[in-house]
Amino acid sequence: MTLQEIVDQLNLRPLTARHDFDQVTPSSGYASDLLSCVMAGARRGGLWVTLQAHANIVAVAALLDLSAVIITEGAMPDPETIAKANEEGVILLSTDKSTFHIVGRLWELGLKDH
Repeated sequence: MTLQEIVDQLNLRPLTARHDFDQVTPSSGYASDLLSCVMAGARRGGLWVTLQAHANIVAVAALLDLSAVIITEGAMPDPETIAKANEEGVILLSTDKSTFHIVGRLWELGLKDH
């Protein structure tokens, strides 16, 4: 499943510069709001679901080479965080839905922890 299909199915709003989401294929999913847990548990190429919207999510996503970060519950990063994500090539997506809802939908779509 491509990131574009996930964006379309979950009605996600891209926050960062437009990428060719058809060329991005998340390999797994991970949900946590604790950066240390993400660093220990998320996998390279995975999709991270969190309600955190501060600048450190960009550093963690870049370090782990994650495919994208879905920010839930309407949390909105500040313009500097979005600019840093663009600079680092990190894709930030937003939704008003809860983390629980998004993870459930990703599971239904076939994205699972591998």
